[in-house]
Amino acid sequence: MADNIHFELVSPEALLVSGEASMVTAPGTEGDFAVLPGHAPLVSTLRPGAVEVFENGSDQPAARYFVAGGFAEVALDKFTVLAETAVPMDQVDRAHLEQEIQNAKEDLEDAGDDEEKKTALEEKLSQLEDLLGVHG
Repeated sequence: MADNIHFELVSPEALLVSGEASMVTAPGTEGDFAVLPGHAPLVSTLRPGAVEVFENGSDQPAARYFVAGGFAEVALDKFTVLAETAVPMDQVDRAHLEQEIQNAKEDLEDAGDDEEKKTALEEKLSQLEDLLGVHG
């Protein structure tokens, strides 16, 4: 069995990660799961949460990414996450995030009777709150 699995994290904007990992954890809609080399083939939907990449057998993640949802596929020795939105956790500033949440709440209050705008703002607010929850 190989020591690593090839991992790719893709968002609509960019390929964020393409490399080798000893383990990757992901927030599946049915629960968090870990992928190691030799994992059985799997397809899963993702809920908002953290994808953690482990290298060299370490028990601490080398990198963490927030995903707002998407799909995960394990095939042979490759694990691919297609994320709706993906953000490296080391680029998240808590104070900025809290201000973004406050702005979204104010925009939601100002939306009035525009249901499309309310729905879009509620989705944005939910994603920001999920990101804040994962950020800790």
